[in-house]
Amino acid sequence: MKRIEAIIRDTKIEDVKEALQSINISSFTYTDCLGAGKLKMQGVYRGNLFQSDVTRYLINIMVPDENLRVTVDCILNAANTGKIGDGEIFISTIDESWKIQTKESYTSFY
Repeated sequence: MKRIEAIIRDTKIEDVKEALQSINISSFTYTDCLGAGKLKMQGVYRGNLFQSDVTRYLINIMVPDENLRVTVDCILNAANTGKIGDGEIFISTIDESWKIQTKESYTSFY
């Protein structure tokens, strides 16, 4: 089983959610987060230049190994604007997971 962590633009969250649901991925979490990378929002307020961290969403999805590529491609296509700051995707292996309510191994659900 794999864990996909995707950091995407806040303006693309609805597109990504719809795209994931279109490939029958209906179970995932997402939270808003702030980035501190190369891209920063800049502006002028009352004559002063300011920089601010960029708002993003962090999406977490667990998928069986065989669904990894289609899920990653789905996120890449839905989140892409072709501009700097579109985000990143990280993949890691999940050794074990458990559903607290039933005390069952989560891998049995996938």
